[in-house]
Amino acid sequence: MSNDTTFKIVPARRGRAVKLLNGQALKIVNTHGTQVVDTWSFNAGNIKEFMSMEHHRAVTQSLFPTQGDLLYSNHRRPILQLEVDTSPGRHDTLIAACDVHRYALLGCKSYHDNCTDNLTAALARIGLVSDECPSPLNLWMNIPVTGTGATEWGTPLSKPGDYVVLRAVMDCIVVMSTCPQDMVPINGTDCIVREVHYAVLEKSS
Repeated sequence: MSNDTTFKIVPARRGRAVKLLNGQALKIVNTHGTQVVDTWSFNAGNIKEFMSMEHHRAVTQSLFPTQGDLLYSNHRRPILQLEVDTSPGRHDTLIAACDVHRYALLGCKSYHDNCTDNLTAALARIGLVSDECPSPLNLWMNIPVTGTGATEWGTPLSKPGDYVVLRAVMDCIVVMSTCPQDMVPINGTDCIVREVHYAVLEKSS
């Protein structure tokens, strides 16, 4: 990690929330190159407005956000901008956050860490509650879509040290979850969940 920026860790299988002022940015580093990060953003003044993949796809007419794209809320307003992306740019906007019901369908007989609970816990750490779990922007999650419309569970195309910079377009809260999925290979063929690093960047001069 760079010496001139203070980086923090989202531990493996956990979530963290960060408050950003309009113009500040969040740099998220895929430290090991294979970790999917479920990512949400909420309007700091109205948590019922949040980054919405359904609304974003309608505005951009694309499944994959690319460098420079604005990311839209359920009020069809930009909330973040994908300012920098050093990876091949394959991020998922289709798949819902994993939850206890997803893991039960996969055969789990006991509790499994999941992104939905990570969102709730991360918001609780900063004194907030959301009534719902919006569909996240799944950074580095590779979900190939075939010509017939079928989806597949791909492995990340990113490499160690790839990062994104998400610039706030309004005062907002960004939540990150290092996806605990270890039953399908979205976090690499070894299905090992790993930590990522992040840092808040000040407004551009």
